[in-house]
Amino acid sequence: MSANSTPEILIVGGGVVGLSLAYELAVHGSNVQLIDRASVGREASWAGAGILPPVNRATAIDPLDRLRALSHQLHREWAVRLREETGVDNGYRECGGLYLARSAGEVASLHAFAEMLRDLEIEIERLTPSEVAELEPALSDVAASQLKAVYSLPGEAQLRNPDHLKALRLACERRGVDIVADREATGFELSNSRLAAVQTTTGPLHADQYCITSGAWTQRLLMQVGISTGIMPIRGQMVMFKCEVPPFRRILNEGPRYLVPRDDGRVLVGSTEEEAGFDKSTTPEGVGELVALARQLVPELRDAPIENSWAGLRPGSFDSFPYIGRLSGIDNAFAGAGHYRSGLHMSPGTAVVLRQLMFGEEPEIDLTPFRVGRG
Repeated sequence: MSANSTPEILIVGGGVVGLSLAYELAVHGSNVQLIDRASVGREASWAGAGILPPVNRATAIDPLDRLRALSHQLHREWAVRLREETGVDNGYRECGGLYLARSAGEVASLHAFAEMLRDLEIEIERLTPSEVAELEPALSDVAASQLKAVYSLPGEAQLRNPDHLKALRLACERRGVDIVADREATGFELSNSRLAAVQTTTGPLHADQYCITSGAWTQRLLMQVGISTGIMPIRGQMVMFKCEVPPFRRILNEGPRYLVPRDDGRVLVGSTEEEAGFDKSTTPEGVGELVALARQLVPELRDAPIENSWAGLRPGSFDSFPYIGRLSGIDNAFAGAGHYRSGLHMSPGTAVVLRQLMFGEEPEIDLTPFRVGRG
């Protein structure tokens, strides 16, 4: 796009949802500009672990499950396509996952979770301690002495967030998307029932259509046009160990916490859930809690160095549904945000249904439950 041309579509927010939408729009021939308040792809999208829980599209009935299922299918397809277009391996691996319980309460929750997945015809199997030890020798001692229930989900997958974001950005740029970092949206110019411009720190930007994909910052922006979403930042702290070789191969899940093994030996451990405003600091308590969890479940990590720790701000919503759709009262403006812990997982499906809506097509998923500004 030339410096003086007006894009058909302006995307405000360069996380995984914004980049995925830009890519989807560019694939379908749109002239797109994307801006970000800071560095593109360096907020919650970068900070996460990239877990992709299995979904059965054939049995997904409600819109949220259908969005997850569409996205899960697209991740497999996009991983191949992005690698072909950019040469970047985004780390997509169908590695499987283990779900663990060490207390009576966790066992009850895990049994209920397993029954729900069976009802959806998603493959899940309960394992004995010896079967756990055979699959993951690093868990042998814990399986024999602490674990009260373990289930295997062979269909669980993962990808590496930084590599996925790198691949998306390269693919967008090669398809002509104009990506501008360090340009913060500060307000909007309305004309009748249309958005005429986005005001930024370096002047106004114009387009035919606009989409706000600013993650935890989306609420601040939409309030300026009188739309309340309830999106709020939820801090999640992470820890990364560095091992010579991966000590285990499957993702380990215990309640809301997880350990994710990478091919190069790194192990990601997450994540806390904290209301801390827009503070992305790590804390000794949060990091210590995650380190203790990792070393309890995988004793081999007691001798592994901690390479790094960080925090990201997930965009939470009051009802756990993202906000996807047209802005109420504004014909040419849309939003896609509030995915909480599932932004990366649901990003390709979100991009597809938003693109369909922006093109005047009937989205393949009912977006009513995701209405922007719902109370």
